[in-house]
Amino acid sequence: MEITEQLTLKDRVEDALNEIRPHLAVDGGNVQIVEITSGLVLRLKWIGTCENCNMSAMTMQAGIKEVIRNRVPEIIHVEAINGL
Repeated sequence: MEITEQLTLKDRVEDALNEIRPHLAVDGGNVQIVEITSGLVLRLKWIGTCENCNMSAMTMQAGIKEVIRNRVPEIIHVEAINGL
């Protein structure tokens, strides 16, 4: 049952990220889930042009974190993992 709950949480996170992905794709970027920890920390990886963009921090704060906070409030923290 725990695995099903985790998949459901991941699916909800993916749905939330899909709200912001079109904005990232305009500039050739995207974001990918690396993991959701047992402590409910969402770890993401920037891909494409977002990987080296100096606006990624602003996008994380004003876009991704806001969408996750609103759509998946169980997630207590969102962080980007670079260089994977």
